[in-house]
Amino acid sequence: MKMFASALVIAGGLLSVSAVPVRAEIEIVPVTSPGGITAWLYEDHSIPILSIEANFRGGTALDPEGMEGAVTLMTGLLEEGTGDMDATAFAQATESVAARFGYDAHLDSVSISAEVLTEFRDESLDLLRRAMVEPSFDESAVDRVRAQIVSMRRSDQTDPDSIAREAFYEMAFDDHVYARPTEGTLESLAALDVETIRQVHKDALVKDRLKVSVVGDITEEELGPLLDDLFGDLPQSGPERPEMAEVKLDGEMRVIDLNIPQSVVVFGHEGVFRDDPDFIPAFVLDQILGGGGFGSRLTEEVREKRGLTYGIYSYLAPSDFAGLYIGSFSSANGVVGEAVDIVKQEWAKMAEEGVTEQELEDAKRYLTGAYPLRFDSNASIAGQLLGLQIADLGLDYVNQRNAMVEAVTVEDIKRVAARLLQPEELSWVIVGRPEGLNATN
Repeated sequence: MKMFASALVIAGGLLSVSAVPVRAEIEIVPVTSPGGITAWLYEDHSIPILSIEANFRGGTALDPEGMEGAVTLMTGLLEEGTGDMDATAFAQATESVAARFGYDAHLDSVSISAEVLTEFRDESLDLLRRAMVEPSFDESAVDRVRAQIVSMRRSDQTDPDSIAREAFYEMAFDDHVYARPTEGTLESLAALDVETIRQVHKDALVKDRLKVSVVGDITEEELGPLLDDLFGDLPQSGPERPEMAEVKLDGEMRVIDLNIPQSVVVFGHEGVFRDDPDFIPAFVLDQILGGGGFGSRLTEEVREKRGLTYGIYSYLAPSDFAGLYIGSFSSANGVVGEAVDIVKQEWAKMAEEGVTEQELEDAKRYLTGAYPLRFDSNASIAGQLLGLQIADLGLDYVNQRNAMVEAVTVEDIKRVAARLLQPEELSWVIVGRPEGLNATN
């Protein structure tokens, strides 16, 4: 439920061990139910398992003003009982059919996943349907899950990484809903009641913002009616989503005082959207600059040559209504200023000069070689197909993606670097007691 990342942990016993061959093409079939719900299907009958990934666009950005954390709390309550089943009974029923469900709230979406055995498919998916469509939102469950989130939020208030991330988003988006913490504040969480939770449930889980991917032991003919059974009783539409966000990063450096031996640094500026024609070159550029771990320039210059940090990274962070380019590292208070200067220098150098042929070749080799590893199980394939739908990348993207990476040239990188990298607008949030830095706050 964090703003920057989320992960779904799948039980090992439910993972498909069949991997997609590196050079095999994946045949994705769009299936539309009698009720008009569309899913992308990849059939795999080698193991009697079905993986489903569903995504409802909207997410925590739909939280009513002053009720931040409502969508996060609602999502956490979906497995806390339905009808005559309380949380314990629901968990026991799920365990009895060896099903695995996951629910998560993100900045732009609510995601729901399922891993079920073919033998118990109908029983398992009926449980999931009831969780989505008929959650009980019992007051005792609301209080219990709210207390868990409140405990996390209290911990976040003293965690330098959480402080830095939230402050960076506040600085980037000002009064836009993206500036608000996805899990709410202690005050907003305390104000949430069952009526509000029920309303955001109706607003957030709606059919006209639904994307679905299905992978595994099912046919096209079976999938259509299943989609209607699973999602058909949800509301058709919800409230309007936010307007586009203006990224308000202009080179500011904000220091938040915290008595810790190492300062935590988050930096960045405006990025690109996922549907930008330059996204693939920008993705390759980031692999070379900061996204490639030990092979990246930032790691080489800041960690390997000078030992100023244990780790530094950058990544493109496109959302539905804004795009950011973000990086982060931690350094001892006495040397964090030196590390900041090196990042600035490398940012400007890349913007002015681009990359070398060898750097580009190394990045391509890694990115094309690693891509098939994203398809090593039914669950991971389902997740990838869902991401393609959300980004509107088309049915054959998975088979064309590596060719797009291979087509990137040094000239492409130089052009995109000049456009994307904005050294003068690189903005900073530093949590700690850094020495030798002139903060603008």
